[in-house]
Amino acid sequence: MAERARPLRLYLIAGEHSGDALGAKLMAEIKARLGAGVVFDGVGGDEMAREGLASLFPLSDVAVMGPVNIAKQLPRLIDRVHQTVRDAVAVGPDAVVIIDSPEFTHPIAKRIRRRLPSVPVIDYVSPSVWAWRPGRAKKMCAYVDHVLALLPFEPEAHERLGGPKCTYIGHSLAERLDWIRAQDGAGLGQRLGLDPAMRVLVVLPGSRASEVTRLMGPFGETVRRVRDALPEGIEVLLPVVPSVRGLIEGALRDWDVQVRFVEGEADKFAAFQLANAALAASGTVTLELGLAGTPAVVAYKVDRLAAQLRFLMKVKSIVLANLVADEIIYPEFIQEQVTGPILSQALLPLLTDTPERRAQVDLLRRVPERIATGGKRPSALAADIVLDYATHARLRA
Repeated sequence: MAERARPLRLYLIAGEHSGDALGAKLMAEIKARLGAGVVFDGVGGDEMAREGLASLFPLSDVAVMGPVNIAKQLPRLIDRVHQTVRDAVAVGPDAVVIIDSPEFTHPIAKRIRRRLPSVPVIDYVSPSVWAWRPGRAKKMCAYVDHVLALLPFEPEAHERLGGPKCTYIGHSLAERLDWIRAQDGAGLGQRLGLDPAMRVLVVLPGSRASEVTRLMGPFGETVRRVRDALPEGIEVLLPVVPSVRGLIEGALRDWDVQVRFVEGEADKFAAFQLANAALAASGTVTLELGLAGTPAVVAYKVDRLAAQLRFLMKVKSIVLANLVADEIIYPEFIQEQVTGPILSQALLPLLTDTPERRAQVDLLRRVPERIATGGKRPSALAADIVLDYATHARLRA
């Protein structure tokens, strides 16, 4: 009787900030159902801390991206992997949830499985096995019991590749679709004092220092070319996050174009509603633009090592909105294609009423349709699966 009264114990492991956000929503959903009947341990950031997680170490210790950066931080990452495994084994949870960041979370899951073979492991966010290194899917079966997929095509991919059981729960942005569409673009334009006769371009050079460093130069040349090609001129909005604002401000000194910063989530999406088009780095922001219905051109530059690994890619697009829609909606330009002449040529038709712009707007209607989850929130669907595994593991113990 006393054993049944013991709170459910869940061990959550995030490896970077987007995973921290997902983990926090999952924790909030489970707490809403169980209250004091659940205890959380593991690794997370500020958002998971606000939901009650005392992280084993700061998330910044492991939040690194790209093969070059991972190689530089490898000794510390290995140490944190072993530290997390030791802690998880000592805690003895009813279930483990690894959240994205496969370079960090999967080595942990493998070792936990060897030490605690009866504890279920749920992988929240599928690795991109459909894009490269597809053999990973089958190998995951040895240490992952269930994958929670954010993209609608991922369950079929895991089935085809012999991967673990996989359920589409939806991207967290699906929970915000009505809010995204409700943002007041016209109101933002009035607050900023924009000239209503001018076209509006949103520029999104990325949220990581490496992205900003590589893209601000060619993005600046692109914007200058677009400005010079439009007789009425152009208003340029740049949503910015504090972590890269200084870097962006420094790069803007070479632009010779007036740029207005936009801060905060609400104004970012209001800018998407207001804009005629966007110039964006590849990433989650392309899905945000797709859900807002904003035409765009997408560009990406990576470090030299990652660029040399492009031949391993197994998909026709690197753009999230294109993958979700199963259609090349946003034209994408990579590495040596990321130049002012190439990007401006693709962007200019999207700023006026052209067949190219109308075609994009029409195809963008597929994005919210494809990402729908039948009215249930992704975090609720994730909680259903996690709690099912955890409670069954408790009963078997």
